[in-house]
Amino acid sequence: MINEVLSRNDIVDVIGSYASLKKKGSNYEACCPFHHEKTPSFKVNREKQMYHCFGCGVGGNVFTFVMEYENLNFPEAVERLAERAGIQLPEKSMSAQERSREQYKIALKEMNKTAAAYFHYILKHGQRGEKAYEYFRDTRGLTDETINRFALGYADIYRDDLYRYLKNKGYTDEQLKNSGLVDITEKDGGVDKFWNRAMIPILDINGKVIAFGGRVLGDGKPKYINTSDTAVFDKSHTLFAMNIARRSRRKGFICCEGYMDVISMHQAGFDNAVASLGTAFTFGHANIIKRYADEVYLAYDSDGAGVAATKKVIAILREVGVGARVINMRPYKDPDEFIRNLGSEAFEDRIKKAESGMMFLARIYSEEYDQSDPGERTKFQNQVAKEISYIEDPLERNNYIDAIARAYVINRDALAEKVHDYGVAGTPKPDVVEREERRLEEQTTNPDSGTGSGTASHGRQGRDVGENKTARLLLTWLVNEPSLFEKLDGVISEEDFDPGVFRTVAEKLFSQYREQHKVEPAIVVNTFQDVEEQRLVASMLQTDLSIDMTEEEISGAITDVVKKIKLASIKKHLESENDITKVQQLIKDRKKIEKFRVVI
Repeated sequence: MINEVLSRNDIVDVIGSYASLKKKGSNYEACCPFHHEKTPSFKVNREKQMYHCFGCGVGGNVFTFVMEYENLNFPEAVERLAERAGIQLPEKSMSAQERSREQYKIALKEMNKTAAAYFHYILKHGQRGEKAYEYFRDTRGLTDETINRFALGYADIYRDDLYRYLKNKGYTDEQLKNSGLVDITEKDGGVDKFWNRAMIPILDINGKVIAFGGRVLGDGKPKYINTSDTAVFDKSHTLFAMNIARRSRRKGFICCEGYMDVISMHQAGFDNAVASLGTAFTFGHANIIKRYADEVYLAYDSDGAGVAATKKVIAILREVGVGARVINMRPYKDPDEFIRNLGSEAFEDRIKKAESGMMFLARIYSEEYDQSDPGERTKFQNQVAKEISYIEDPLERNNYIDAIARAYVINRDALAEKVHDYGVAGTPKPDVVEREERRLEEQTTNPDSGTGSGTASHGRQGRDVGENKTARLLLTWLVNEPSLFEKLDGVISEEDFDPGVFRTVAEKLFSQYREQHKVEPAIVVNTFQDVEEQRLVASMLQTDLSIDMTEEEISGAITDVVKKIKLASIKKHLESENDITKVQQLIKDRKKIEKFRVVI
Protein backbone atom coordinates (compact mmCIF):
# COMPACT_ATOMS: atom_id res chain seq x y z
CA MET A 1 0.00 0.00 0.00
CA ILE A 2 2.87 2.41 0.78
CA ASN A 3 4.37 1.79 -2.66
CA GLU A 4 0.95 2.32 -4.27
CA VAL A 5 0.61 5.72 -2.57
CA LEU A 6 4.14 6.53 -3.75
CA SER A 7 3.39 5.53 -7.35
CA ARG A 8 0.07 7.42 -7.46
CA ASN A 9 1.61 10.72 -6.32
CA ASP A 10 3.95 11.97 -9.01
CA ILE A 11 6.63 13.99 -7.24
CA VAL A 12 6.67 16.73 -9.88
CA ASP A 13 2.92 17.27 -9.50
CA VAL A 14 3.06 17.25 -5.70
CA ILE A 15 6.05 19.58 -5.30
CA GLY A 16 4.70 21.71 -8.14
CA SER A 17 1.75 22.58 -5.89
CA TYR A 18 4.20 24.05 -3.36
CA ALA A 19 6.90 25.57 -5.59
CA SER A 20 7.09 26.92 -9.14
CA LEU A 21 8.93 24.18 -11.06
CA LYS A 22 10.48 24.72 -14.49
CA LYS A 23 11.63 21.95 -16.82
CA LYS A 24 15.36 21.90 -17.48
CA GLY A 25 16.77 18.84 -19.20
CA SER A 26 15.76 15.69 -17.36
CA ASN A 27 15.05 17.64 -14.17
CA TYR A 28 12.61 20.24 -12.94
CA GLU A 29 14.09 23.20 -11.06
CA ALA A 30 12.94 25.77 -8.54
CA CYS A 31 14.30 28.05 -5.87
CA CYS A 32 14.41 25.85 -2.79
CA PRO A 33 11.28 26.07 -0.60
CA PHE A 34 13.45 25.26 2.45
CA HIS A 35 16.00 28.07 2.16
CA HIS A 36 16.32 31.43 0.46
CA GLU A 37 18.16 31.54 -2.86
CA LYS A 38 18.15 33.52 -6.11
CA THR A 39 19.65 30.84 -8.39
CA PRO A 40 17.64 27.58 -8.39
CA SER A 41 19.52 24.65 -6.84
CA PHE A 42 16.43 22.60 -5.96
CA LYS A 43 16.08 19.72 -8.46
CA VAL A 44 13.17 17.31 -8.93
CA ASN A 45 13.54 14.23 -11.12
CA ARG A 46 10.37 12.60 -12.43
CA GLU A 47 12.07 9.39 -13.56
CA LYS A 48 13.70 8.80 -10.17
CA GLN A 49 10.76 10.31 -8.22
CA MET A 50 13.30 12.15 -6.06
CA TYR A 51 14.17 15.72 -5.10
CA HIS A 52 17.38 17.23 -3.78
CA CYS A 53 18.60 20.75 -3.04
CA PHE A 54 22.27 21.18 -3.81
CA GLY A 55 22.29 24.36 -1.75
CA CYS A 56 21.01 23.33 1.68
CA GLY A 57 21.12 19.53 1.40
CA VAL A 58 17.45 18.60 1.84
CA GLY A 59 16.25 15.70 -0.27
CA GLY A 60 14.24 12.51 -0.48
CA ASN A 61 11.05 11.21 -2.08
CA VAL A 62 7.50 12.58 -2.09
CA PHE A 63 6.89 11.33 1.48
CA THR A 64 10.04 13.09 2.74
CA PHE A 65 9.00 16.37 1.10
CA VAL A 66 5.51 16.41 2.59
CA MET A 67 6.86 15.40 6.02
CA GLU A 68 9.47 18.21 6.01
CA TYR A 69 7.31 20.93 4.46
CA GLU A 70 4.14 20.24 6.43
CA ASN A 71 5.89 19.12 9.65
CA LEU A 72 4.13 15.72 9.55
CA ASN A 73 5.25 12.29 10.68
CA PHE A 74 5.40 9.39 8.22
CA PRO A 75 1.87 7.99 8.75
CA GLU A 76 0.40 11.50 8.50
CA ALA A 77 2.27 12.09 5.22
CA VAL A 78 1.04 8.75 3.84
CA GLU A 79 -2.52 9.64 4.82
CA ARG A 80 -2.25 13.11 3.26
CA LEU A 81 -0.92 11.73 -0.04
CA ALA A 82 -3.37 8.80 -0.07
CA GLU A 83 -6.23 11.28 0.25
CA ARG A 84 -4.75 13.34 -2.58
CA ALA A 85 -4.60 10.27 -4.84
CA GLY A 86 -8.07 9.06 -3.84
CA ILE A 87 -6.71 5.92 -2.19
CA GLN A 88 -8.67 4.43 0.69
CA LEU A 89 -6.12 3.33 3.26
CA PRO A 90 -6.91 0.13 5.16
CA GLU A 91 -6.80 0.46 8.91
CA LYS A 92 -3.54 -1.45 9.04
CA SER A 93 -1.76 -0.13 5.98
CA MET A 94 1.63 0.22 7.67
CA SER A 95 4.11 -2.61 7.87
CA ALA A 96 4.54 -4.34 11.21
CA GLN A 97 7.82 -2.49 11.71
CA GLU A 98 6.28 0.92 10.90
CA ARG A 99 3.25 0.19 13.10
CA SER A 100 5.51 -0.85 15.97
CA ARG A 101 7.59 2.31 15.58
CA GLU A 102 4.54 4.58 15.62
CA GLN A 103 3.06 2.77 18.63
CA TYR A 104 6.37 3.21 20.42
CA LYS A 105 6.33 6.96 19.68
CA ILE A 106 2.79 7.25 21.06
CA ALA A 107 3.83 5.32 24.19
CA LEU A 108 6.90 7.51 24.59
CA LYS A 109 4.85 10.71 24.45
CA GLU A 110 2.42 9.26 27.00
CA MET A 111 5.37 8.34 29.21
CA ASN A 112 6.69 11.91 29.01
CA LYS A 113 3.23 13.29 29.76
CA THR A 114 2.97 11.02 32.81
CA ALA A 115 6.44 12.07 34.00
CA ALA A 116 5.58 15.77 33.53
CA ALA A 117 2.42 15.39 35.61
CA TYR A 118 4.39 13.59 38.33
CA PHE A 119 7.16 16.23 38.45
CA HIS A 120 4.54 19.00 38.62
CA TYR A 121 2.66 17.23 41.42
CA ILE A 122 5.83 16.88 43.51
CA LEU A 123 6.59 20.59 43.01
CA LYS A 124 3.15 21.75 44.16
CA HIS A 125 2.44 19.32 47.01
CA GLY A 126 4.31 18.89 50.26
CA GLN A 127 7.89 19.51 51.31
CA ARG A 128 9.62 17.42 48.63
CA GLY A 129 9.27 20.10 45.97
CA GLU A 130 9.57 23.14 48.20
CA LYS A 131 13.16 23.91 47.22
CA ALA A 132 12.35 23.86 43.50
CA TYR A 133 9.18 25.88 44.06
CA GLU A 134 11.21 28.55 45.88
CA TYR A 135 13.70 28.57 43.00
CA PHE A 136 10.98 29.21 40.42
CA ARG A 137 8.99 31.67 42.52
CA ASP A 138 11.66 33.58 44.46
CA THR A 139 14.88 33.24 42.47
CA ARG A 140 13.33 33.42 38.99
CA GLY A 141 10.34 35.56 39.90
CA LEU A 142 7.72 33.33 38.30
CA THR A 143 4.07 33.50 39.29
CA ASP A 144 1.91 30.45 40.08
CA GLU A 145 0.07 31.10 36.81
CA THR A 146 3.33 30.82 34.84
CA ILE A 147 4.46 27.77 36.79
CA ASN A 148 1.17 26.06 35.98
CA ARG A 149 1.12 27.22 32.37
CA PHE A 150 4.50 25.66 31.65
CA ALA A 151 3.80 22.69 33.95
CA LEU A 152 7.10 23.24 35.76
CA GLY A 153 8.10 20.56 38.23
CA TYR A 154 10.71 18.89 40.41
CA ALA A 155 12.64 15.63 40.04
CA ASP A 156 13.08 14.20 43.54
CA ILE A 157 16.40 13.69 45.27
CA TYR A 158 16.11 9.90 45.05
CA ARG A 159 17.89 8.56 41.96
CA ASP A 160 15.27 5.92 41.12
CA ASP A 161 12.15 7.86 42.07
CA LEU A 162 10.78 8.37 38.54
CA TYR A 163 11.83 4.86 37.51
CA ARG A 164 9.79 3.29 40.31
CA TYR A 165 6.83 5.58 39.59
CA LEU A 166 6.75 4.73 35.88
CA LYS A 167 7.18 1.02 36.61
CA ASN A 168 4.14 1.20 38.87
CA LYS A 169 2.27 2.80 35.97
CA GLY A 170 2.91 -0.31 33.90
CA TYR A 171 5.90 0.75 31.76
CA THR A 172 8.48 -1.96 31.16
CA ASP A 173 12.27 -1.70 31.36
CA GLU A 174 12.38 -2.11 27.59
CA GLN A 175 10.05 0.88 27.12
CA LEU A 176 12.01 2.96 29.61
CA LYS A 177 15.43 2.01 28.26
CA ASN A 178 15.50 4.43 25.31
CA SER A 179 13.13 7.02 26.70
CA GLY A 180 15.82 9.53 27.69
CA LEU A 181 14.31 9.57 31.20
CA VAL A 182 15.93 6.49 32.72
CA ASP A 183 19.14 4.53 32.29
CA ILE A 184 18.97 0.76 32.79
CA THR A 185 22.18 -0.98 33.88
CA GLU A 186 22.95 -4.45 35.19
CA LYS A 187 24.71 -3.03 38.23
CA ASP A 188 22.21 -0.35 39.34
CA GLY A 189 18.98 -1.31 37.61
CA GLY A 190 16.85 1.72 36.76
CA VAL A 191 18.53 5.10 37.39
CA ASP A 192 16.77 8.41 36.71
CA LYS A 193 18.53 10.82 34.36
CA PHE A 194 16.97 13.73 36.25
CA TRP A 195 17.14 13.91 40.05
CA ASN A 196 17.20 16.88 42.43
CA ARG A 197 16.49 19.21 39.52
CA ALA A 198 13.92 21.86 38.73
CA MET A 199 12.13 20.43 35.70
CA ILE A 200 10.93 22.14 32.52
CA PRO A 201 8.80 20.04 30.12
CA ILE A 202 9.65 20.48 26.44
CA LEU A 203 6.68 20.29 24.06
CA ASP A 204 6.56 19.71 20.34
CA ILE A 205 4.86 22.15 17.98
CA ASN A 206 1.53 20.39 18.58
CA GLY A 207 1.76 20.70 22.38
CA LYS A 208 2.82 17.11 23.19
CA VAL A 209 5.48 16.54 25.89
CA ILE A 210 8.53 15.06 24.14
CA ALA A 211 11.45 15.83 26.49
CA PHE A 212 12.64 17.71 29.59
CA GLY A 213 15.19 20.23 30.67
CA GLY A 214 16.50 20.06 34.23
CA ARG A 215 18.24 22.74 36.29
CA VAL A 216 20.30 21.41 39.19
CA LEU A 217 19.39 22.71 42.66
CA GLY A 218 22.66 23.45 44.39
CA ASP A 219 26.22 23.49 43.12
CA GLY A 220 26.14 20.28 41.05
CA LYS A 221 27.41 20.06 37.48
CA PRO A 222 26.28 20.40 34.80
CA LYS A 223 23.89 23.18 35.74
CA TYR A 224 21.45 22.32 32.92
CA ILE A 225 20.80 19.01 31.17
CA ASN A 226 18.25 18.03 28.53
CA THR A 227 16.76 14.73 27.46
CA SER A 228 18.99 13.07 24.88
CA ASP A 229 17.60 12.71 21.36
CA THR A 230 14.91 10.02 21.16
CA ALA A 231 12.40 8.73 18.63
CA VAL A 232 10.19 11.77 19.38
CA PHE A 233 12.79 14.41 20.30
CA ASP A 234 15.43 15.93 18.03
CA LYS A 235 17.15 18.95 19.59
CA SER A 236 18.22 20.28 16.20
CA HIS A 237 14.59 20.49 15.04
CA THR A 238 12.87 21.57 18.29
CA LEU A 239 12.34 25.12 19.55
CA PHE A 240 11.18 25.56 23.13
CA ALA A 241 7.72 27.21 23.41
CA MET A 242 7.16 27.22 19.64
CA ASN A 243 3.77 25.57 20.28
CA ILE A 244 2.74 28.85 21.96
CA ALA A 245 4.82 31.36 19.97
CA ARG A 246 3.50 30.28 16.57
CA ARG A 247 0.04 31.50 17.65
CA SER A 248 1.27 34.84 18.99
CA ARG A 249 -0.08 38.04 17.45
CA ARG A 250 3.26 39.73 17.90
CA LYS A 251 5.50 40.36 14.91
CA GLY A 252 8.12 37.69 14.23
CA PHE A 253 9.84 35.63 16.92
CA ILE A 254 12.21 36.58 19.72
CA CYS A 255 14.96 33.97 19.86
CA CYS A 256 16.71 33.47 23.22
CA GLU A 257 19.48 31.21 24.48
CA GLY A 258 17.62 29.33 27.21
CA TYR A 259 14.19 28.18 28.29
CA MET A 260 14.22 30.19 31.53
CA ASP A 261 14.64 33.37 29.47
CA VAL A 262 11.70 32.30 27.33
CA ILE A 263 9.47 31.54 30.31
CA SER A 264 10.27 34.93 31.90
CA MET A 265 9.53 36.70 28.62
CA HIS A 266 6.21 34.93 28.17
CA GLN A 267 5.29 35.98 31.70
CA ALA A 268 6.15 39.59 30.77
CA GLY A 269 3.83 39.42 27.75
CA PHE A 270 6.30 38.48 25.02
CA ASP A 271 4.62 35.23 24.01
CA ASN A 272 6.53 35.07 20.71
CA ALA A 273 9.78 34.08 22.46
CA VAL A 274 11.45 30.74 21.65
CA ALA A 275 14.81 29.08 22.33
CA SER A 276 16.98 26.29 20.95
CA LEU A 277 17.72 23.48 23.39
CA GLY A 278 21.17 22.50 24.56
CA THR A 279 22.59 22.82 21.05
CA ALA A 280 23.63 25.62 18.76
CA PHE A 281 21.01 27.13 16.48
CA THR A 282 20.70 24.98 13.35
CA PHE A 283 19.20 25.11 9.86
CA GLY A 284 16.48 22.85 11.25
CA HIS A 285 15.50 25.59 13.69
CA ALA A 286 15.70 28.26 10.97
CA ASN A 287 13.43 26.32 8.63
CA ILE A 288 10.81 25.90 11.37
CA ILE A 289 10.86 29.65 11.97
CA LYS A 290 10.63 30.35 8.23
CA ARG A 291 7.25 28.60 8.06
CA TYR A 292 5.70 31.21 10.34
CA ALA A 293 7.71 34.44 10.07
CA ASP A 294 10.18 36.33 7.90
CA GLU A 295 11.91 38.18 10.74
CA VAL A 296 13.55 37.21 14.03
CA TYR A 297 14.65 39.34 16.98
CA LEU A 298 17.76 37.90 18.63
CA ALA A 299 17.98 38.25 22.41
CA TYR A 300 21.10 36.25 23.13
CA ASP A 301 23.33 36.96 26.12
CA SER A 302 25.42 40.11 25.77
CA ASP A 303 28.65 38.40 26.87
CA GLY A 304 31.34 37.10 24.50
CA ALA A 305 29.76 33.69 24.00
CA GLY A 306 26.37 35.28 23.34
CA VAL A 307 27.80 37.64 20.74
CA ALA A 308 29.56 34.74 18.98
CA ALA A 309 26.30 32.77 18.95
CA THR A 310 24.41 35.77 17.58
CA LYS A 311 26.83 36.08 14.67
CA LYS A 312 26.29 32.42 13.74
CA VAL A 313 22.51 32.67 13.98
CA ILE A 314 22.49 35.73 11.71
CA ALA A 315 24.42 33.75 9.08
CA ILE A 316 22.02 30.78 9.26
CA LEU A 317 18.89 32.95 9.13
CA ARG A 318 20.31 34.90 6.19
CA GLU A 319 20.87 31.63 4.31
CA VAL A 320 17.21 30.56 4.62
CA GLY A 321 15.87 34.02 3.83
CA VAL A 322 14.80 35.18 7.30
CA GLY A 323 15.74 38.67 8.43
CA ALA A 324 17.48 39.16 11.77
CA ARG A 325 17.44 42.10 14.14
CA VAL A 326 19.45 42.19 17.37
CA ILE A 327 18.08 43.49 20.67
CA ASN A 328 20.61 45.45 22.70
CA MET A 329 20.25 44.35 26.35
CA ARG A 330 23.21 46.24 27.81
CA PRO A 331 23.98 46.79 30.63
CA TYR A 332 22.25 43.50 31.46
CA LYS A 333 23.31 40.04 30.36
CA ASP A 334 20.06 38.39 29.27
CA PRO A 335 16.34 39.16 28.73
CA ASP A 336 15.31 37.80 32.14
CA GLU A 337 17.77 40.06 33.96
CA PHE A 338 16.82 43.04 31.78
CA ILE A 339 13.06 42.69 32.31
CA ARG A 340 13.35 42.11 36.05
CA ASN A 341 15.43 45.30 36.43
CA LEU A 342 13.86 47.65 33.86
CA GLY A 343 10.48 46.09 33.11
CA SER A 344 8.62 45.00 30.01
CA GLU A 345 8.03 48.52 28.65
CA ALA A 346 11.77 49.16 28.49
CA PHE A 347 12.25 45.83 26.72
CA GLU A 348 9.49 46.75 24.27
CA ASP A 349 11.41 49.93 23.51
CA ARG A 350 14.60 47.91 22.90
CA ILE A 351 12.69 45.73 20.44
CA LYS A 352 11.61 48.82 18.50
CA LYS A 353 15.23 50.01 18.40
CA ALA A 354 16.74 46.61 17.52
CA GLU A 355 19.46 47.00 14.91
CA SER A 356 19.60 44.96 11.73
CA GLY A 357 21.84 41.91 11.65
CA MET A 358 24.24 43.58 9.21
CA MET A 359 24.63 46.76 11.29
CA PHE A 360 25.10 44.62 14.41
CA LEU A 361 27.93 42.71 12.71
CA ALA A 362 29.57 45.95 11.60
CA ARG A 363 29.41 47.35 15.13
CA ILE A 364 30.79 44.16 16.71
CA TYR A 365 33.66 43.95 14.22
CA SER A 366 34.45 47.63 14.76
CA GLU A 367 34.86 46.84 18.46
CA GLU A 368 36.94 43.72 17.82
CA TYR A 369 39.48 45.57 15.65
CA ASP A 370 41.48 48.59 16.84
CA GLN A 371 40.21 51.42 14.65
CA SER A 372 43.23 53.59 15.41
CA ASP A 373 45.62 51.02 13.90
CA PRO A 374 45.74 51.06 10.04
CA GLY A 375 46.37 47.32 9.79
CA GLU A 376 43.56 46.45 12.18
CA ARG A 377 41.23 48.89 10.44
CA THR A 378 41.97 47.21 7.10
CA LYS A 379 41.06 43.83 8.60
CA PHE A 380 37.83 45.33 9.92
CA GLN A 381 36.90 46.73 6.51
CA ASN A 382 37.67 43.42 4.79
CA GLN A 383 35.53 41.53 7.29
CA VAL A 384 32.61 43.92 6.81
CA ALA A 385 32.94 43.73 3.01
CA LYS A 386 32.80 39.94 3.20
CA GLU A 387 29.59 40.08 5.24
CA ILE A 388 27.95 42.57 2.87
CA SER A 389 28.87 40.35 -0.12
CA TYR A 390 26.46 37.68 1.17
CA ILE A 391 23.49 40.02 0.58
CA GLU A 392 21.93 38.99 -2.73
CA ASP A 393 19.56 41.88 -3.37
CA PRO A 394 21.58 44.62 -5.19
CA LEU A 395 19.53 47.47 -3.73
CA GLU A 396 19.86 46.19 -0.16
CA ARG A 397 23.56 45.52 -0.68
CA ASN A 398 24.18 49.07 -1.92
CA ASN A 399 22.17 50.55 0.94
CA TYR A 400 24.38 48.75 3.46
CA ILE A 401 27.53 49.82 1.63
CA ASP A 402 26.34 53.43 1.91
CA ALA A 403 25.27 53.13 5.56
CA ILE A 404 28.43 51.40 6.78
CA ALA A 405 30.74 53.65 4.75
CA ARG A 406 29.11 56.68 6.41
CA ALA A 407 29.01 55.22 9.92
CA TYR A 408 32.65 54.09 9.96
CA VAL A 409 34.17 56.72 7.64
CA ILE A 410 35.20 54.28 4.89
CA ASN A 411 35.72 55.22 1.24
CA ARG A 412 32.45 54.15 -0.35
CA ASP A 413 33.90 53.12 -3.74
CA ALA A 414 36.74 51.12 -2.17
CA LEU A 415 34.27 49.26 0.07
CA ALA A 416 31.98 48.53 -2.90
CA GLU A 417 34.90 47.19 -4.93
CA LYS A 418 35.99 44.90 -2.10
CA VAL A 419 32.40 43.63 -1.70
CA HIS A 420 32.36 42.83 -5.42
CA ASP A 421 35.70 40.99 -5.14
CA TYR A 422 34.37 38.75 -2.37
CA GLY A 423 31.23 38.05 -4.37
CA VAL A 424 32.97 36.74 -7.50
CA ALA A 425 35.84 34.70 -6.05
CA GLY A 426 36.31 31.38 -7.91
CA THR A 427 38.01 28.01 -7.35
CA PRO A 428 40.25 25.87 -9.60
CA LYS A 429 38.86 22.83 -11.45
CA PRO A 430 40.13 19.41 -10.26
CA ASP A 431 40.76 16.23 -12.26
CA VAL A 432 37.86 13.97 -13.36
CA VAL A 433 37.47 11.50 -10.44
CA GLU A 434 38.64 14.02 -7.84
CA ARG A 435 36.24 16.60 -9.32
CA GLU A 436 33.25 14.26 -9.10
CA GLU A 437 34.10 13.05 -5.59
CA ARG A 438 34.57 16.59 -4.35
CA ARG A 439 31.39 17.83 -6.00
CA LEU A 440 29.35 15.00 -4.53
CA GLU A 441 30.84 15.60 -1.10
CA GLU A 442 30.07 19.31 -1.26
CA GLN A 443 26.51 18.61 -2.38
CA THR A 444 26.00 16.23 0.53
CA THR A 445 27.44 18.52 3.21
CA ASN A 446 24.71 20.56 4.90
CA PRO A 447 25.56 24.22 5.57
CA ASP A 448 25.18 23.48 9.30
CA SER A 449 28.61 21.93 9.30
CA GLY A 450 30.16 25.11 7.97
CA THR A 451 28.87 27.17 10.86
CA GLY A 452 30.07 24.90 13.60
CA SER A 453 26.48 24.42 14.64
CA GLY A 454 25.63 21.15 12.97
CA THR A 455 23.90 18.33 14.75
CA ALA A 456 25.37 14.99 15.63
CA SER A 457 23.64 13.58 12.59
CA HIS A 458 25.30 16.13 10.36
CA GLY A 459 28.67 15.36 11.84
CA ARG A 460 28.14 11.64 11.35
CA GLN A 461 27.00 12.23 7.80
CA GLY A 462 30.10 14.30 7.07
CA ARG A 463 32.37 11.54 8.36
CA ASP A 464 30.52 8.89 6.34
CA VAL A 465 30.97 10.88 3.16
CA GLY A 466 34.61 11.62 3.87
CA GLU A 467 35.41 7.94 4.42
CA ASN A 468 33.25 6.61 1.54
CA LYS A 469 33.53 9.20 -1.23
CA THR A 470 34.49 6.54 -3.77
CA ALA A 471 31.63 4.22 -2.81
CA ARG A 472 29.19 7.11 -3.00
CA LEU A 473 30.42 8.05 -6.46
CA LEU A 474 29.98 4.50 -7.78
CA LEU A 475 26.44 4.26 -6.39
CA THR A 476 25.58 7.57 -8.06
CA TRP A 477 26.94 6.26 -11.36
CA LEU A 478 24.91 3.04 -11.05
CA VAL A 479 21.69 5.04 -10.64
CA ASN A 480 22.56 7.31 -13.58
CA GLU A 481 23.66 4.40 -15.80
CA PRO A 482 21.85 1.17 -14.75
CA SER A 483 23.54 -0.66 -17.66
CA LEU A 484 26.66 -0.64 -15.47
CA PHE A 485 25.14 -3.41 -13.34
CA GLU A 486 25.63 -5.83 -16.22
CA LYS A 487 29.12 -4.54 -17.05
CA LEU A 488 30.17 -5.00 -13.41
CA ASP A 489 28.45 -8.35 -12.91
CA GLY A 490 30.93 -10.76 -11.33
CA VAL A 491 33.37 -7.93 -10.70
CA ILE A 492 31.83 -6.10 -7.75
CA SER A 493 28.75 -6.60 -5.58
CA GLU A 494 26.99 -5.06 -2.60
CA GLU A 495 29.23 -7.16 -0.30
CA ASP A 496 32.21 -5.03 -1.31
CA PHE A 497 30.74 -1.88 0.27
CA ASP A 498 31.51 -1.10 3.91
CA PRO A 499 28.63 -1.78 6.36
CA GLY A 500 26.42 1.23 6.96
CA VAL A 501 24.35 3.55 4.80
CA PHE A 502 26.31 2.87 1.61
CA ARG A 503 26.10 -0.92 2.00
CA THR A 504 22.33 -0.67 2.59
CA VAL A 505 21.85 1.47 -0.52
CA ALA A 506 24.02 -0.92 -2.57
CA GLU A 507 22.00 -3.92 -1.36
CA LYS A 508 18.72 -2.28 -2.37
CA LEU A 509 19.97 -1.17 -5.79
CA PHE A 510 21.62 -4.48 -6.70
CA SER A 511 18.51 -6.35 -5.53
CA GLN A 512 16.18 -4.12 -7.55
CA TYR A 513 18.23 -4.59 -10.71
CA ARG A 514 18.46 -8.36 -10.30
CA GLU A 515 14.69 -8.65 -9.87
CA GLN A 516 13.38 -6.14 -12.40
CA HIS A 517 16.36 -4.86 -14.45
CA LYS A 518 15.78 -1.32 -13.27
CA VAL A 519 16.29 0.75 -10.11
CA GLU A 520 13.71 2.76 -8.15
CA PRO A 521 15.59 5.32 -6.01
CA ALA A 522 12.44 6.69 -4.34
CA ILE A 523 11.74 3.28 -2.77
CA VAL A 524 15.35 3.05 -1.52
CA VAL A 525 14.85 6.28 0.47
CA ASN A 526 11.98 4.68 2.43
CA THR A 527 14.50 2.19 3.86
CA PHE A 528 15.88 4.93 6.13
CA GLN A 529 14.07 6.58 9.02
CA ASP A 530 16.71 9.13 10.04
CA VAL A 531 16.13 12.43 8.20
CA GLU A 532 19.83 13.08 7.69
CA GLU A 533 20.34 9.61 6.22
CA GLN A 534 17.41 10.24 3.88
CA ARG A 535 19.07 13.46 2.75
CA LEU A 536 22.39 11.74 2.22
CA VAL A 537 20.76 8.99 0.16
CA ALA A 538 18.66 11.47 -1.80
CA SER A 539 21.69 13.55 -2.74
CA MET A 540 23.51 10.39 -3.80
CA LEU A 541 20.69 9.00 -5.94
CA GLN A 542 19.43 12.31 -7.35
CA THR A 543 22.76 13.72 -8.56
CA ASP A 544 23.36 13.89 -12.32
CA LEU A 545 27.05 13.44 -13.06
CA SER A 546 28.99 15.84 -15.26
CA ILE A 547 27.97 15.81 -18.91
CA ASP A 548 31.25 17.36 -20.11
CA MET A 549 33.20 14.09 -19.68
CA THR A 550 34.24 12.04 -22.72
CA GLU A 551 33.39 8.34 -22.89
CA GLU A 552 37.07 7.58 -22.34
CA GLU A 553 37.13 9.76 -19.21
CA ILE A 554 33.98 8.10 -17.87
CA SER A 555 35.38 4.60 -18.55
CA GLY A 556 38.62 5.48 -16.80
CA ALA A 557 36.88 7.11 -13.84
CA ILE A 558 34.49 4.19 -13.28
CA THR A 559 37.36 1.73 -13.62
CA ASP A 560 39.28 3.65 -10.96
CA VAL A 561 36.45 3.74 -8.43
CA VAL A 562 35.58 0.05 -8.95
CA LYS A 563 39.23 -0.89 -8.40
CA LYS A 564 39.46 1.23 -5.24
CA ILE A 565 36.38 -0.33 -3.70
CA LYS A 566 37.15 -3.90 -4.73
CA LEU A 567 40.83 -3.79 -3.70
CA ALA A 568 39.88 -2.29 -0.31
CA SER A 569 37.32 -5.07 0.15
CA ILE A 570 39.85 -7.78 -0.78
CA LYS A 571 42.43 -6.28 1.58
CA LYS A 572 40.00 -6.38 4.52
CA HIS A 573 39.09 -10.00 3.80
CA LEU A 574 42.75 -10.99 3.50
CA GLU A 575 43.51 -9.45 6.90
CA SER A 576 40.82 -11.52 8.63
CA GLU A 577 40.76 -14.74 6.55
CA ASN A 578 42.49 -17.88 7.90
CA ASP A 579 41.26 -20.43 5.36
CA ILE A 580 44.20 -20.95 2.93
CA THR A 581 41.89 -21.85 0.02
CA LYS A 582 39.92 -18.64 0.45
CA VAL A 583 43.12 -16.64 0.80
CA GLN A 584 44.40 -18.03 -2.51
CA GLN A 585 41.09 -17.14 -4.20
CA LEU A 586 41.29 -13.59 -2.81
CA ILE A 587 44.80 -13.24 -4.24
CA LYS A 588 43.51 -14.39 -7.64
CA ASP A 589 40.66 -11.89 -7.38
CA ARG A 590 43.15 -9.14 -6.61
CA LYS A 591 45.23 -9.94 -9.69
CA LYS A 592 42.06 -10.05 -11.79
CA ILE A 593 40.76 -6.68 -10.62
CA GLU A 594 44.15 -5.04 -11.19
CA LYS A 595 43.74 -5.82 -14.92
CA PHE A 596 40.05 -4.85 -15.04
CA ARG A 597 38.77 -2.03 -17.24
CA VAL A 598 35.17 -1.12 -17.95
CA VAL A 599 34.22 0.15 -21.40
CA ILE A 600 31.30 2.57 -21.80
